[in-house]
Amino acid sequence: MSIVPSGTPTSSLERDARRVNDAPAGEVKPGDIAIGVIIGRTSESFDFLVYAIASVIVFPKLLFPHADAVTGTLYSFAIFSLAFLARPLGTVLFTAIDRTYGRGMKLTLALFLLGTSTVAIGFLPGYEKIGMASVYLLALLRVGQGLALGGSWDGLASLLAVNAPPRRRGFYAMIPQLGAPFGVIVASALFAYIIASLSAADFIQWGWRYPFFVAFAINVVALFARLRIVVTPEYTKLFATQELQPSPIRETVRASGRTILIGAFVPLASFALFHIVTVFPLSWVFLFTPEKAARFLALQAVGSMLGVAASIASGWMADRVGRRALLASTAAAIAGFAGLAPQLLNAGAAGALIFMFSGFVLLGLAFGQASGAVAANFPMKHRYTGSALTSDFAWLLGAGFAPWVALLLASRFGLTFAGAYLLSGAIGTLLALLINRQIARDREAH
Repeated sequence: MSIVPSGTPTSSLERDARRVNDAPAGEVKPGDIAIGVIIGRTSESFDFLVYAIASVIVFPKLLFPHADAVTGTLYSFAIFSLAFLARPLGTVLFTAIDRTYGRGMKLTLALFLLGTSTVAIGFLPGYEKIGMASVYLLALLRVGQGLALGGSWDGLASLLAVNAPPRRRGFYAMIPQLGAPFGVIVASALFAYIIASLSAADFIQWGWRYPFFVAFAINVVALFARLRIVVTPEYTKLFATQELQPSPIRETVRASGRTILIGAFVPLASFALFHIVTVFPLSWVFLFTPEKAARFLALQAVGSMLGVAASIASGWMADRVGRRALLASTAAAIAGFAGLAPQLLNAGAAGALIFMFSGFVLLGLAFGQASGAVAANFPMKHRYTGSALTSDFAWLLGAGFAPWVALLLASRFGLTFAGAYLLSGAIGTLLALLINRQIARDREAH
């Protein structure tokens, strides 16, 4: 089995991207790298948020018509979690493809799988037509999304981190995180428009499918934007010097397993909060309040804009007070939010607005720095693969089961208990930061 050199084009799209970069007007600058990162993360976030919204307002009726609304939504959230379980497996699979056939082939296959899995959901027949087969098909496609997202790691965030000026590391760490709130804005606004424009019957019959079709087009744009970066001479040089070289999974885990584990817990609070302010409140409002779904989704889109502003602010703050200090402060604030804010969802339109806006501001401050706190602890040889695995397990532990747990607790014991999962994430983040700080001190001492 031969290993393809990192700079060798392995797909027609990659060759086209290289031609763009060979042209004088196609020179890639740091700003282009940032745009490529944001486009890629926005595409991934859009795909997942489209599914998340449908898992609340479509799939319970489409796939579980004989269950009550709450039980059907819990079933839907269980399928939602499958992608997070599959994501680490996707990293294992596509890392092997990366090492053997090159990262252009890896990205092409991963984003093709993500796009086709997402668009195929848009063609899914309901339970009334094919029975339980519709549930199994949705579960299979959801696993496909998870595998693809694990394989879509392109190392661009690491590229930004490696090239960040010493006094602007917080700002550079924030850039990849902007894709998540941008994805929420686009997905929420699109669903809000479709719901407001159609009757309830038309929406359930065919209207909900269109956002899944849009996802495929967005993935094509994102794929070319990312390939245009990964074939640049600068990026190729980093791989050639093994600063961002994909390493074997077993070797990475054996050498840096502790760092991966700690890194998965550091962003736990912000990753849990991400779904507590997006998927869970939509389910609660949709199931237990008279609030209209279209209005709430529009409110969510506005809240995500505040999240974008707060993420940008997190870069400025981290460069002044330190990333770990900011993460610790926001984790403590998230713990307070977990105990008090969920009850606002039963306080009418004003309460929901306060919950959403304060939650997204807090999310932006925490999420903006969530992925860069421990990357520097990896040896250069394992940073690329170690960062991918860390991200996979952080999303699995922090966000994968958050909607299901929060809805289960809230529906049975009240909204006060909905914050329990979020509180555990905040505690996990604080403990991981303490351990990570001690490890850094021990390293400096030696």
